[in-house]
Amino acid sequence: MLDPEAVDARGPAAVVDPPVTATVGGDGRLDRGGISWAVFQGGRDPFIILVTIYIFMPYVAATLVGDPVQGQAVISRWDQYIGWTVMLTAPFLGASIDKLGPRKGWLALTVGLMVPAIALMWFAKPGGWMTLTTVLALGAFARVLFIYTEVLHNSLLVRAAGIGGAHKASGLALSLGNLFSVGALAFTAWAFALPGKVDWGFVPAAPLFGLDPATHEPERVVALMAAALLALGTIPLLLFTPDAPRTGIPALSAFRQGAAELGRMIRTVGQQRDAAVYLGARMFFVDGMNAILIYAGVLAVGVMKWGALEMLAYGVLLSIFAVLGGYVARWLDGALGPKAALKIEIAFSMAALAAILGMAPDRILFFWPYDAAAHAPLWAGPVFRTLPDWIYVGLGFVSAIFITAQYASSRTMLVRLTPAAQSGAFFGVFALSGVATAWLAPTLVNLGTELTRTQQGGLATILVLLGIGLAGLFFVRGGGRLDAVAAEAKADSIEENLGSRPLG
Repeated sequence: MLDPEAVDARGPAAVVDPPVTATVGGDGRLDRGGISWAVFQGGRDPFIILVTIYIFMPYVAATLVGDPVQGQAVISRWDQYIGWTVMLTAPFLGASIDKLGPRKGWLALTVGLMVPAIALMWFAKPGGWMTLTTVLALGAFARVLFIYTEVLHNSLLVRAAGIGGAHKASGLALSLGNLFSVGALAFTAWAFALPGKVDWGFVPAAPLFGLDPATHEPERVVALMAAALLALGTIPLLLFTPDAPRTGIPALSAFRQGAAELGRMIRTVGQQRDAAVYLGARMFFVDGMNAILIYAGVLAVGVMKWGALEMLAYGVLLSIFAVLGGYVARWLDGALGPKAALKIEIAFSMAALAAILGMAPDRILFFWPYDAAAHAPLWAGPVFRTLPDWIYVGLGFVSAIFITAQYASSRTMLVRLTPAAQSGAFFGVFALSGVATAWLAPTLVNLGTELTRTQQGGLATILVLLGIGLAGLFFVRGGGRLDAVAAEAKADSIEENLGSRPLG
């Protein structure tokens, strides 16, 4: 009998939690349908990395808004709208997906709306015809559609790769998401950001395609790149990945049945005390983790005064280091069990965030002043020339590793708490818990930013979410090391057998 197991590696680009539908087992080979399924994620993830986290939205905050503090407040307000929309719609889509029948048509429609929305953000230049509200509305529209593509895409995993190959396709998709994102960041730095700033033989003398830095075209072009990669990555999936069969159920009926199914799943989970407490705690800490990823770029631009080139380098480095998170989670889960692993991962993420909030170009960890004029540059490169820069980058490494590890351990934790016969319902609510509070972190960040008039004050509220989630884990029983879990199950079995024997 095969045991369901969550995928234990997660890419840095993924800032939402898709449902886990694969059962790991066997040694299934991937055909072109499974590979095409994975390629789609490779094309989709650069939107989050290039547009949401590292390049475009930090540019919006610093340049279009003109004030990073106000920019963070404005962006977090729009993130609330995204969170409310996702909370009210995505769970019903996920619960209804099996009743809708074929998904590729829905996916094509979603991508067909998403691509032009992303591409239009190219026109978001200072003094241009596109207003700030229009830019943010396009970004919000694309972000909501991104969630829908995850639900639809994940629902095709087993059909694309089969039971035996699902874990291979999932792992390949995560790898391609990282690879495409890092490649896009590196290409943007080489082609558009470095030219004219370094005298390196392999770097063009001027930005390619005649892009004008004065009008921020090197920052805006990432919207076109993300749109193009998404469109190209969708084509193989539409051509080669198997679709679900028709059910004959009209769409409205499918959504009504999905709503009823969602209610049944929640009631099922409610009967398991520890799983319910865990999922409740996870709603808080996963929302905090997602918020760290989303606001990392805006914070770095506003506080550290980094430009597009620094943000590109930061994105590349963090994306590479985040891959280590999967290995860290695997080691911690095996050595200590997923509950202890999660406690460590959340604690380290909180410590890294708290330290980041104490950084500035002239200050290290709140208390140590730093005068750049009194210290020679640490190296002669084009980015990260001061000690505060490198400490900030190092703290980012810690954050990226443990946030990624948390995504992995959280799935393993649920597997340990889930009755095998009810895994579908539990993982359905697991997916719901990833979006149910998607509005909470942006609301707190917006409130903290407005009250303190600082970016640090806004981001400090994320520590509250992480703290609540961490505290909740102490009320969950189970989730220990696998050998300990097996020993406990064996003891329970012996006790049950002894209790069922007749006396005498």
